[in-house]
Amino acid sequence: MLLPDPAAPRFWRDERLPFIEARTIADGRKVCYALHAHEHFSIGAITAGQSLYIHGSETFRIRAGTVVLMNPGDVHACNPIDDQPWSYHMLYIETRWLTDLQHQLGFADELDFRRFDTTHTDDPVLFCGLLELYETLVDGNAEYLHKQSTVVSFFSEVQSRLNPAADAGREVNHKLERAADYIREHCTEALKLEDICQAAQLSPSYLIRAFKQSYGMTPHAFVVNQRIQFARAQLRSGKLIADVALAAGFADQAHFQRAFKQHLAATPGQYRG
Repeated sequence: MLLPDPAAPRFWRDERLPFIEARTIADGRKVCYALHAHEHFSIGAITAGQSLYIHGSETFRIRAGTVVLMNPGDVHACNPIDDQPWSYHMLYIETRWLTDLQHQLGFADELDFRRFDTTHTDDPVLFCGLLELYETLVDGNAEYLHKQSTVVSFFSEVQSRLNPAADAGREVNHKLERAADYIREHCTEALKLEDICQAAQLSPSYLIRAFKQSYGMTPHAFVVNQRIQFARAQLRSGKLIADVALAAGFADQAHFQRAFKQHLAATPGQYRG
């Protein structure tokens, strides 16, 4: 039986999120790049070891915990140091999508993509956030809304920490209440971020930030919480656990069991009695 080549790249794509692509390398010792550039924005995290990072005319030694950033058109390369092992995750984002997010975050609508001055950073918040985003994207059990929300949240954080704009101003609270009401009404459905935003007349970036600030959880976490409340009522009425799981909007009974125990520290069977 042939084992997978650790130097071979693994790619992730999802047609529902066509603006983002992920790539990972488990062992970069045999991965050497010529100087090159991309038409999209790129951001990556060194997950182990160290390597040489060439960005324009400068060369940096980067290591586990470093986040690297490349604007569209930036000439760059990352290569091993003396056959030392290193690994990384990379995300490639359509420039048009990121430009739209910048407008949502306060950049003037008439401006094109605003380039990042930062070439690399050891910011632990961004490093951990990128790892969390990567794991969410490649998780086959993660819901679409969760993936959408995590993408918007991470890149909003990148903008605010490395490339901030003037505050776009706060939306009135009743719009957030409208978003929460929409989630409560449709929580058992396969919700999309754009559906909630349209119902509340809020931009995705503002909804993600302000909803958590106001309700103490992300929109996706709020959805799951509402599904658990729905499930509790169904279980109290004597419904079968498998039927409740599907009716509440969970992909399968195992997913329902995990979420229920996380919220109530008891299994659905224990709760149903």
